[in-house]
Amino acid sequence: MTSFVKRSFFLLLLLTVSSTGAYDLHRRQNASIAIYKDASASVEERVADLISRMTIEEKTAQLIQGDISNWVNTTTNAFNATGLAWNFANRAGQFYVGYPVQQSWISGGVEIAQDYLTENTTLGIPALVQTEGIHGLLVGNATVFNSPIAQACSWDPELIGDMANIIAQESRALGVNQIFAPLADLARELRYGRVEETYGEDPHLVGEMAYHYVKGLQSGNVSATVKHFAAFSAPEQGLNTGPVHGGERELRTTWLPPFKRAIIDAGAYSIMGAYNSYDGIPTVADYHLMTEILREEWGYKYWITSDAGATDRLCCAFKMCSCKPIDSEAVTMYALPAGNDVEMGGGSYNFAKIPQLVAEGKLDIEVVNTAVARQMRAKFEMGLFEHPFPGAPGNKTKDIIHTSEAVELSRKLDAESIVLLENNDQTLPLKKDANIAVIGPMADFVNFGDYVVNKAQYNPANVNPLQGIRNASTGKVTYVQGCERWSNDQSGFPEAVSAAEVADVAVVLVGTWSRDQNELWQGLNATTGEHVDVASLKLVGAMGPLVQAIIETGKPTVVVFQSGKPITEPWISEHASALVQQFYPGEQGGNALADVLFGNVSPSGKLSVSVPYDVGTLPVFYDYLNSGRGADPDVGKAYDNGTLDFGHQYVLGDPRPLYEFGYGLSYANFTYSNLTLSSTTATASDTITASVSVTNTASVDGKEVVQFYVQDVLASVVVPNIQLKSFKKVMVKAGETVDVQVELKVQDWGLWDLRMKYVVEPGEFVVWAGASSVDLKGNATVTVS
Repeated sequence: MTSFVKRSFFLLLLLTVSSTGAYDLHRRQNASIAIYKDASASVEERVADLISRMTIEEKTAQLIQGDISNWVNTTTNAFNATGLAWNFANRAGQFYVGYPVQQSWISGGVEIAQDYLTENTTLGIPALVQTEGIHGLLVGNATVFNSPIAQACSWDPELIGDMANIIAQESRALGVNQIFAPLADLARELRYGRVEETYGEDPHLVGEMAYHYVKGLQSGNVSATVKHFAAFSAPEQGLNTGPVHGGERELRTTWLPPFKRAIIDAGAYSIMGAYNSYDGIPTVADYHLMTEILREEWGYKYWITSDAGATDRLCCAFKMCSCKPIDSEAVTMYALPAGNDVEMGGGSYNFAKIPQLVAEGKLDIEVVNTAVARQMRAKFEMGLFEHPFPGAPGNKTKDIIHTSEAVELSRKLDAESIVLLENNDQTLPLKKDANIAVIGPMADFVNFGDYVVNKAQYNPANVNPLQGIRNASTGKVTYVQGCERWSNDQSGFPEAVSAAEVADVAVVLVGTWSRDQNELWQGLNATTGEHVDVASLKLVGAMGPLVQAIIETGKPTVVVFQSGKPITEPWISEHASALVQQFYPGEQGGNALADVLFGNVSPSGKLSVSVPYDVGTLPVFYDYLNSGRGADPDVGKAYDNGTLDFGHQYVLGDPRPLYEFGYGLSYANFTYSNLTLSSTTATASDTITASVSVTNTASVDGKEVVQFYVQDVLASVVVPNIQLKSFKKVMVKAGETVDVQVELKVQDWGLWDLRMKYVVEPGEFVVWAGASSVDLKGNATVTVS
């Protein structure tokens, strides 16, 4: 026997011999022929039967997250049988495995756990096995994709589905059956550190990306966990976990649509709550949100878990109960009846109080039964009782994880996500035999965003920008760092300037940086990531001056922003020969960047988030409410020569974005014509087909993201000025024309009226088609009756 099989064998022998007397043999015998064990029975019959057989302690154990570290030492892989038995007596419903350990440690620990649960507990209920996966499975040597803010710039939901399918494949190889992704949060506050984890600012785009992630992941029988429910990512002052201000209409108009798309339309098996309060109510205890809207209005039948430590915040952050010692009774009574079914770790495990509260008559057992049923429903739907451990043999995981197909997709998605912001005098694409000076602290650096496993950035399979450029170039490539990303020291500037002066072109790489999941919480420097919020969106330290020094050499200068959020540097936009935005890349980011820089791939990315001139002009999302940002504001400006041009909105600034949502250039050139609608009259139940012709007048092929927006001309409440309602990414070959069609559901054009009812009001609606939220090429009017 292998050491793993031996360990499993002796474990089962030990537990069988030592604990038989502890089992309720009568219950165990009855369970062996129970309805819930019958795969041919309906899910609802199985759920009801199982719950009728569970003790209050067994129910409670389903509602508290466990952790693999209770039986697997994450430093030595030593096994702890006592810890295993304790964990599943108290925290049996699901457990976390997201540690930077060998893959075999995870799969071995998971298999032991599932074997123990199914063979050595009274009812044999398998567990959900959990880790992170917003841009790749959070284990060592899994495929790393670019961050969600970048993925969304691809405007290619099918690619996101393909990525999620690979994440599911890699997860199942290790026995992982639940991933904490995707986010349906919106990037509405750019100071907030977690912008990189979102799919951008727009509800429709975010909803489509999250929908396809859920469908792709769950097609591989791995549960998605849509997070963070809800209205989390616009905290006061941009500070992580801060309160979010807004009302019911904003909640329903802006925040909830992407969640409904990912949760209800895609059929997500689980949801993660949020840390924030919205309009004064902590979301982890918001009955209106989790029960009245999610369950009663939307009909959601699966389960919600709190985020790590979020339940403690009811006492210790929101001051709704005593913190020291924490009032576990108050926490449980706030969260569980409101609809938060499961308590994640990271806090005080307050839900352990459930049996006492039921016994004392303070908590209705039906509240507990409902929470357990929601989780069991997901487990039965997923077939976990029939197949609790889908993992591959330890010697086969390398054939499943980090395959050549996964790596190829990572590179493709990265290239599709890169956004060309400026390209003066057709500086790009570069000639492959050019003499190139590669400069900047992000050049010889793997710049993953947060939520990657510890030390992932040092995997030799990664390709950084300098390596990618060298791989693609047939000319001379000289590298000078120029400065550190975290320092004001400019002593490296002369060498960088000298390298630029003798080169044909300079490529300068600067931006923001995050940390892996271990480093992020160790107090190391970073400028984005969870709990890393900023007061400025400008480049840090010497990076801005370095870019200026290189531009001022007079040599063509291509600036690459590699970042987790927009960077506000208007001077660079005005003076760089070309400007490229690469939001945090994946493991093939360097090759993907080179693919675009050298023209192997024509850039097709479009911004998933608007870029402001300055942090002081926030927010700049495109779908501002009518009466907000004017179409022609009285702007001012301070010029390089010291001249001040005073305006009023703003005195020395511009409330409009520097680069708007949906913006992005190409090496191709697209013109639009012939926007037509299948009907110019409609009712709320109709679907209209919109069609527009897109012609590529350039000599190179290219992909264009054709965007369709709808304007409600007159409404009974204040509504967004325009809203994205559909889009399609199409290849248009040089000199050819493509007719692009999308279906627009009139039901999606509604609003929440004065009595907070969703209605599509009669009247005129204008359908726009174009290349961005500002660059709208044509329109047609629909009269809705």
